Amino acid sequence: MDKSEHPDDETSVDVLFRNGNLTVFGIVLAFSLGFLNTWTNNPNDWQVTDLPTLALIAGGIVFPASALWRLLQRDSLKASVFASGNRRFAIGLALTSIGMMLAICVDIGHMLL
Repeated sequence: MDKSEHPDDETSVDVLFRNGNLTVFGIVLAFSLGFLNTWTNNPNDWQVTDLPTLALIAGGIVFPASALWRLLQRDSLKASVFASGNRRFAIGLALTSIGMMLAICVDIGHMLL
């Protein structure tokens, strides 16, 4: 990385605070993967209407996974790196949540039809 991106005098995040975020990121990522596993093993037949849900949930899993990976790096105690990891996590959480709600709506729609 270029030194201009992360100057040495940048403020740092407390290790305990970062570790708390790592725990939350890991738990939410595991929950998301578990939901995807349960949803894909659903006894209902797959249809084209399930593809947006799959894309949202899968895309939503990529962001928290990259955020978790980012916060495991050596420079993750720098405030800008920590903030970047938090943004990635928030984007992933939003995508996964929307995907889960869409999965529920699609399943209800399939039951009603």
